[in-house]
Amino acid sequence: MPPATPEPTRPGAALELLVHGVGGTTPELMLDDPRTVRVTGDETAAIHRRTADLHAEEEPERFADGQPVPEAYCWCNLTSGNGSRALWLLLLPFMVVNLAHWMRPPAERHSAAVRLYGVLVRLVALSLTVLLTAAACEVALDLTAWQCAGSARCAEERSWLGFLSAAEGGWWSQPGRRLALAALVPAALVGLLWYLSHRTWSAYEAQRPPRGGADGDGTPDRRLRPALGRPGFWYGRRLVARLRAAHTAAGFLTVAAAVGGAAARHDRQAAGPAREALGWALEGALLLGAVVVTWVVCRRGRSEKRLDHRIDRAAVSWLPGASLALLGLAVLYAGWSRPGWRSTGTLPGDTTFSVITLVQGVLVLSLAGVSLRLYRRAPHTRTVLHGLGGPAVAMLACALGGVMSGGVAQRVADWLDGPATPGTGQDPIGPPVLLSWQASVIPVLLILLLLPAGVLAVRTALTARRLAPVVEAEYEDERPDTVRTRRIAGARARAGLTDRAPVIVGIVSGATLLLGAGALAGAWASGTVPGRAFAGGHPFVESAAEAAQALGSWLIGFGFILFVTWGRRAYKDASARRTIGILWDVGTFWPRAAHPFAPPCYAERAVPDLAWRMSSWTGRTGGRLVISGHSQGSVLAAAAVWQLPAGTRRRVALLTYGSPLERLYGRWFPAYFGPGPLGALHRELHCWRNLWRRTDPIGGPVNLPAEGDKPEVDHRALRDPVVYGRTHQHPLPEPILGHGDYQADPVFAKERAVLLDRLPPALPLPAPRATAAPLPGQRGDGTPRGGGPGTDDGPGTDDGPGTDDGPGTDDGPGTDDGTGAGAEAQGGDGAQGSSGRSSG
Repeated sequence: MPPATPEPTRPGAALELLVHGVGGTTPELMLDDPRTVRVTGDETAAIHRRTADLHAEEEPERFADGQPVPEAYCWCNLTSGNGSRALWLLLLPFMVVNLAHWMRPPAERHSAAVRLYGVLVRLVALSLTVLLTAAACEVALDLTAWQCAGSARCAEERSWLGFLSAAEGGWWSQPGRRLALAALVPAALVGLLWYLSHRTWSAYEAQRPPRGGADGDGTPDRRLRPALGRPGFWYGRRLVARLRAAHTAAGFLTVAAAVGGAAARHDRQAAGPAREALGWALEGALLLGAVVVTWVVCRRGRSEKRLDHRIDRAAVSWLPGASLALLGLAVLYAGWSRPGWRSTGTLPGDTTFSVITLVQGVLVLSLAGVSLRLYRRAPHTRTVLHGLGGPAVAMLACALGGVMSGGVAQRVADWLDGPATPGTGQDPIGPPVLLSWQASVIPVLLILLLLPAGVLAVRTALTARRLAPVVEAEYEDERPDTVRTRRIAGARARAGLTDRAPVIVGIVSGATLLLGAGALAGAWASGTVPGRAFAGGHPFVESAAEAAQALGSWLIGFGFILFVTWGRRAYKDASARRTIGILWDVGTFWPRAAHPFAPPCYAERAVPDLAWRMSSWTGRTGGRLVISGHSQGSVLAAAAVWQLPAGTRRRVALLTYGSPLERLYGRWFPAYFGPGPLGALHRELHCWRNLWRRTDPIGGPVNLPAEGDKPEVDHRALRDPVVYGRTHQHPLPEPILGHGDYQADPVFAKERAVLLDRLPPALPLPAPRATAAPLPGQRGDGTPRGGGPGTDDGPGTDDGPGTDDGPGTDDGPGTDDGTGAGAEAQGGDGAQGSSGRSSG
């Protein structure tokens, strides 16, 4: 008798959770089916299935062949949407300085240095808020209300300034009253920033992660967790609330100082002792407010070991209100009648920009010193700029803030002063001298950048030529084609430019620091604009200074306008968004840890969404799950897997492709995606596979070797194009895919099947549970009930005014600012407790 045929094994339920990358796509394209249905989520971020797969878990025969049911998580509306979101690009300096917070080198057992790093970055961020507010004051108070309204010629040419004109002699003609009225503009800007931050704070930072501290089998998970696996990492409501209050107060205090300071200086020279004492008292109160704001910003950073529920009513409620009250007092004080007061020259206190520039330079240099100290304790060759990536990016944030503030001031001054270069005409109207010097160094900076740009272009061409025989060797069975080879080699060479970006960032940051110091020294030494400072000197030097000032004034204003228009186009044109989308999505991936007015962090919504979905599905079905992430989606997938309890991770496999996990995040953010954290994720995951191409300018290998019974994570580089020339199966030339269409490669389906085979078989269906955990946003029977997961904190937990961290609750050493891989207190990370109960 022949042996009996063994019964085929049934691996059971399987799910593939697809996460798209930069630029976004539609669920129909992700699932390759025009008929899709939303399973859970809302119009901002949701999970979709094919209509035919809606109830797949109730039909076990669907999983007989081991193929997974695909689901698509669409999160593109978290970062893009209608054209009004182009206004977020005006917050670019705030986003860049927030990136610097996360770029520190990894540090273990160096909590003091880590704390100092975070304090310095937060102070740089505070200086940017003061700089932006000072720029608004410069436009509204100095250029318009003080200089133009005080000039008969300028006011006569602009009828809308007639009631403010000093020549008219009306009630508003006194300088103090003009300043008091103009203060509404910068105060409204500060209020707008507060409103935008509060609105996005309520929508993005409101996503509470699953609660509890149980592992997948119901036992506490007491192992040391990487930073991204800690329960408080993606919940920054309290920190953002505290920083928002401090920065709002700083903005109001800056406006109050501009209005009240000018009146106080006048009273000290021409008024009696009563007004002089009142002016001193007002300036003393403003100084005290500045000290309190600085103390609030420096005192406490992020807490990631646990969810931050502490209350700080004084900082969140009273500080903005008190600063607004001081602004009101300053407006009343400036509006006091002073008939003999005349506005001449620039507004008193125009050294503000010089002080801000000097403070920013000192802070960046101090940050560089701390970064080098941290890097030398744990150096790694893949870390960019030898640990100086954070200070370099912080310097770029300051430069962007200077360009944006100077650009607005220069354009308004040019408009008010007529055809002359600002500050050089008859009866000149112009911004502070430093802004003119800063504009003058921009042409010099552009000339300096031509050299490294030319070197990169030559090296890219030489690399493409060197790669030509390598490409032909990989397709040795094909007939060589010079044009085809050149295109493939050129695509590989251009993709390698990403790895040279740190050098460009370092050069730009260093040149900006040196040129900024030179502009500051020139402004202080000469006291006038460059065109006049070199008057009477050598004709060549004089003409060069005048040309640099005129060209820089035009460039800085034109650059600001071009920046805004490009930003608008990027949100309306999908192709333009893909071009710059990677930089924007990297910037908004990180929580707002340094600047509360930065664009909101979409990951604080996306990561809990994905973690909830993986935990709820594996807990309800006991099945296998592959989370499949492309590009930025691979970063979200890895961050979500980090948040899972161990019981759920045992049923999850990770498939990444076109992933910047090591090439971008690992090099620029080594404390969170460096070799240590990625290696720990490899050890904790049941299985992980990474696909990449040499023509991909974004994705790359993760460089994690085999360890124990776990194979190497990286697949060998995929061929691109799949076929070199024309064949019977491919009669037309195949495209060079680069960063896209990884699923079109046959290797993709093969590697996904291998990952599913490595996972343990699913539990029998239906899962043997007394009660099934409902999906987030669904009732217990699985029917939708609307809304996204985790969008309500429950009664009594809304973070309204007065609900932030309380005094005397500092985390202590090693818990501030996200200490990366530092040790945690006993008791576990508490991550995903609710999900853990459902997946045990």
